[in-house]
Amino acid sequence: MRQDIPPMTSVRQITQKKRDAWWTVLLVDPVATPLVRWTAVWTRLTPNQITWMALFLGLGAAACFAMGSWTWLLVGALLYHLSFVLDCMDGKLARLTGTGSVFGAWLDYVFDRIRVLACAVALMGGQYARTGEVVYIWLALAVVFLDMLRYIDALQIFKVRHEMRKQIKARAERAAEADNAIELAFMEDLLRDNPEADTELDDAQRRGARTGEVPTVVSAPDTPDAGAGVPAQRAGRAPAGRSVVDLHREFRSRFPWYLRARSFLLRHRVRTHLVSGIEFQMAVFIVAPLFNAIIPVTIVAGALLLVFELAIIYKLQLSTRDFARTIADFDAQERRRLSREEQEAGDRTDEQASGEAARAQEEAGSR
Repeated sequence: MRQDIPPMTSVRQITQKKRDAWWTVLLVDPVATPLVRWTAVWTRLTPNQITWMALFLGLGAAACFAMGSWTWLLVGALLYHLSFVLDCMDGKLARLTGTGSVFGAWLDYVFDRIRVLACAVALMGGQYARTGEVVYIWLALAVVFLDMLRYIDALQIFKVRHEMRKQIKARAERAAEADNAIELAFMEDLLRDNPEADTELDDAQRRGARTGEVPTVVSAPDTPDAGAGVPAQRAGRAPAGRSVVDLHREFRSRFPWYLRARSFLLRHRVRTHLVSGIEFQMAVFIVAPLFNAIIPVTIVAGALLLVFELAIIYKLQLSTRDFARTIADFDAQERRRLSREEQEAGDRTDEQASGEAARAQEEAGSR
């Protein structure tokens, strides 16, 4: 029995994500979090061992789905949910005990894809064997394709956002070298600790437009991404003298209702991406078998997943426009700085020339 595991309140803070899928928040965390604490206290299970257990339960669900009858579909749905609970527990246990690893993260990702592939083929194959309807073959291909699309898209979006942040921080560092140092923070980092950060910034900027006061963001956290130097027209000033880069400003300006909906969801730890890969899997492998409605549920879930993926892509497109404007502001700031330096250098040259002319006149007069 381990004595260093904190009480349940602290375990929740350590293990539960600040933003997560609504299925996880409502139907998994209430079960998984106490189980994680019990596992850490009373067993020697490692996160990787739980990942393997989740895979085996997922393959057991696939075997049940392949049987085709509704009774086996119910058993398969139950096993799939238990598999997903374990899938959530491995990461929570790693965070609680500090035993996470890069290989463990890779193993978790690969096993998730294997489970989805096996269950999709088994579920749709079992229904095809039972009914002979070719539509189940197409649905199997659609489920595997949509699952791959979701995670490939997420990876590429992450890379694009990372590259935008990298370029902005590089410009900020160059500005810092030019003695124009202002600490830099990104709005998405502030939102992790303060879900109202962008709303507060918008309100402060509207007040500033009327009163001339400097916009501030409440509760700006210290982030490892802090750099220096950002143009004022793209940033609100945080309390610690930090400027905030917001790469979602155009999206929020086009959809002002989004802030209210997002704030409500984040107060309950639910992310705004309401139909992601997790919800899609749960719909296909749990909801559809429970109601014996494989075709309609899969089609509706797939359509909703595509809608939310398109919304994310559109949001990324608007974010790249904010990024282009931010870079343009840095360029304009750099041009103004160079212009001032040239003017100051010209003024110093004129002063030196005037001083030399005056000295020459004094020397001529003395002779």
